[in-house]
Amino acid sequence: MDANNSKTVSCECGGRLTKRERELKSSLITRLNRIEGQVRGIKGMVERDEYCDDILNQVSAVRAAINSLSRLILENHIRGCIVEGIKNDDRDIVDELITTIGRML
Repeated sequence: MDANNSKTVSCECGGRLTKRERELKSSLITRLNRIEGQVRGIKGMVERDEYCDDILNQVSAVRAAINSLSRLILENHIRGCIVEGIKNDDRDIVDELITTIGRML
């Protein structure tokens, strides 16, 4: 199954845990490792006094990578935790989602 199109998500929202499929979790970790490396690269660029525009381009790339990661996590949150919460008549889960989306915007 493609981690970007994961349809099966296990949710244990009572304990505030989300069990992710191995492939999705691996994809998220890979993305986070790449982002971490990009941030370390930016730090090195600042330490070497590299040109501002070059640094800003790298910051933009990190921002895009984080946005992509956020969208993937949000998609899986909606497919798992939110759907499960609605099935269990948890009305607060929708308010939580609205707050989360507001923070992301």
